Amino acid sequence: MLQQYEMLRAVSRTFALSIEHLPRVLRDSVTIAYLLFRVSDCLEDHATLPADRKADLLRLWDRVLSGDVPVESLTHAVADLDSADPEVYVTQQASELMEKLKSLPEEIQVTILKHVRETSLGMARWQEHGPNVDDEAEMDDYMHHVAGLVGYLVTDIFAWYLPGVRRRRKELMPLAREFGLALQTVNVIRGLRKDFERGWIFVPRTFCASVGLTPSQLFDPSNMDKALKVIDLLALKAERHLNAGMAFVLALPRRQHRIRLACIWPLFFAAKTLAMSRNNAEVLLSEAKIGRDQVSLIVRNTTAFGWSNHWLRWYYRSLTQPEKPLART
Repeated sequence: MLQQYEMLRAVSRTFALSIEHLPRVLRDSVTIAYLLFRVSDCLEDHATLPADRKADLLRLWDRVLSGDVPVESLTHAVADLDSADPEVYVTQQASELMEKLKSLPEEIQVTILKHVRETSLGMARWQEHGPNVDDEAEMDDYMHHVAGLVGYLVTDIFAWYLPGVRRRRKELMPLAREFGLALQTVNVIRGLRKDFERGWIFVPRTFCASVGLTPSQLFDPSNMDKALKVIDLLALKAERHLNAGMAFVLALPRRQHRIRLACIWPLFFAAKTLAMSRNNAEVLLSEAKIGRDQVSLIVRNTTAFGWSNHWLRWYYRSLTQPEKPLART
């Protein structure tokens, strides 16, 4: 079996960068939590599983997490999936992950189980709901279950570790949800084409209707001008969530530089990705994402100066400036 940090890097180099920067007890706790969330993600997002089997597996996973059935019930149920897929491999190692969970402080265990269970049940409901989103409220409901709850979990773990966060928990929790929605909205924009090709469109029908399109018409090249207006609506939504995520970061104690950086990096990567996506036809044709050089630059700059809230505000604004649009085809 791969060690937990190897599994973390296999399923997400970006989040591994942030998580492995945390102090040891937080690093262990968030790593196990993240991998348990990725089990849910695998069951919800697998390319070939039918929706009804996904829903059944997600509810089975919830029963495993609740202690009602042994974890082998799940691992046997997914033994037919290809373990060459890193997310499938993590899912098939659920027994080891559950053992690792037991090594964490009891309060952390309870917190992780609560949020991963809620995520899994929400994902199961969405698999039964189907691949279309009617309005922004429905989009937020979906994103809450796949990302907003992650914000809650991380805040609960930070509150367990830091008295300053514990005192401000009530204030931070709504911002934590917004943080999660920010990252997920950018993921929706970045993954529009890939999601469409697997049969899902997370763009609200109301956004498309406002420019005279249906969701499936977004990807017709003859509708590019109108489709880019829909992307702009999504970008404005992402920006609102990102601004709240920035408020979350600024509310964390400045002396906890490593913890702040673990939150700054995914937020700032998302901000830069959003800037690249605005008025960019590649979002609809393939994918727009930042390069490793941009990731490295953000990491270096924030590591050196991220202790300063004034500097962070300035740098955040600079990252959100739209880039020169690519030619439309």
